[in-house]
Amino acid sequence: MRYHNITKDDMLNGDGLRVVLWVAGCSHGCRECQNPITWDPAGGLPFTDSERAEIFAELDKDYISGITFSGGDPLHPSNIAEVTALAREIREKYPDKTIWLYTGSLWEEIQEYEIVRYLDVCVDGEFQVERKEVLLKWCGSANQRVINVPATLREGRVVLYVD
Repeated sequence: MRYHNITKDDMLNGDGLRVVLWVAGCSHGCRECQNPITWDPAGGLPFTDSERAEIFAELDKDYISGITFSGGDPLHPSNIAEVTALAREIREKYPDKTIWLYTGSLWEEIQEYEIVRYLDVCVDGEFQVERKEVLLKWCGSANQRVINVPATLREGRVVLYVD
């Protein structure tokens, strides 16, 4: 897996103060994407034990609410195995931290993936510039959903996250 950035004390990509891992690799190619530099799975830098330790050092802080996986697309074939393993480890080590994930895929396409068992929130759907709404919280276009994953898994239907 490769990545472009690790953002610390982020307040824009999920609830509370978060650490955000921006991975490389996306095949959605959304028009007017805010991060087209992250589309190339060979771009960015290798994600190594050093970056993993950096993320855990942030998650060790009491005031950090959790991690957000973004990019690029964390569910791109070049990312999904390592992002899933990292999410699993974070869930085990930090059960009280929240895990958010942004993907251009729809929930209906990914609901059987192992990673969803570790997520608290999934923001799904491609960014659609014609449906762009700047006042939306945690997403960029009206077609995207901010999904409460545990409630969705329990109820067998999409339940939206509300704070």
